[in-house]
Amino acid sequence: MSDVNQRIDDLVKGHDVVLFMKGTAQFPMCGFSGRAIQILKACGATGVTTVNVLEDEEIRQGIKGYANWPTIPQLYVKGEFVGGSDIMAEMFEAGELAPLLKG
Repeated sequence: MSDVNQRIDDLVKGHDVVLFMKGTAQFPMCGFSGRAIQILKACGATGVTTVNVLEDEEIRQGIKGYANWPTIPQLYVKGEFVGGSDIMAEMFEAGELAPLLKG
């Protein structure tokens, strides 16, 4: 495993909920990342670890290969890849995301 993959793996497996995003929860730097944060807040998610991919080019490129998902943001819950903002929105509307985050 490469160094960047190990760093990503440590983040994903070391925290219950991890969102790789552009910007921060307080200042999202793209609409999709902002939408992802709004969805997490609407679900009542607490203890979310966010990783600003704009601060680390290796993470920004490496995360795309880690889950074989080409876009950011990316949500991981309990070490498992959930999806990007569109999948998060679909799961939220179907009532599936909040139980996953709390379970």
